[in-house]
Amino acid sequence: MRALLQRVARASVTVRDSEVAAIGRGLLVLLGVQRGDGEAEARRLAERTLTARVFADGERPMNRSVADVGGSVLVVSQFTLAADTRRGNRPSFTSAAPPAEARTLYERYLVELEGCGVEVRAGEFGADMQVALVNDGPVTILLEVPPKP
Repeated sequence: MRALLQRVARASVTVRDSEVAAIGRGLLVLLGVQRGDGEAEARRLAERTLTARVFADGERPMNRSVADVGGSVLVVSQFTLAADTRRGNRPSFTSAAPPAEARTLYERYLVELEGCGVEVRAGEFGADMQVALVNDGPVTILLEVPPKP
């Protein structure tokens, strides 16, 4: 599984001209599920998301987590994070999990985040979404939890 974390001042998701989710200060997470990922990867990635120290405190620019600062998390499914771009000009998505499997693990990731006491919002799985954000920093971090062989 891959999560592209963006530290944001605010972010929102719109589907069919209707805002479906929005947060203030926190993390926008673009989540990609790959073949072979399972519940263990979803749990580990949620843990890493919540403990990633990407917010400033009085001492250091990246010393606090989203939970430490009372921030929120907005999660958007993004199968394109599974893109293989090693050859040619058109990305291959053969490593992306099938939609039904990806939805289950996306939902598991959300449950894991929600169980840790931070405000969690989500886009609409599989929808054509417009994502608006004010990237704070900018800070963008790629987290990966490879499936166990």
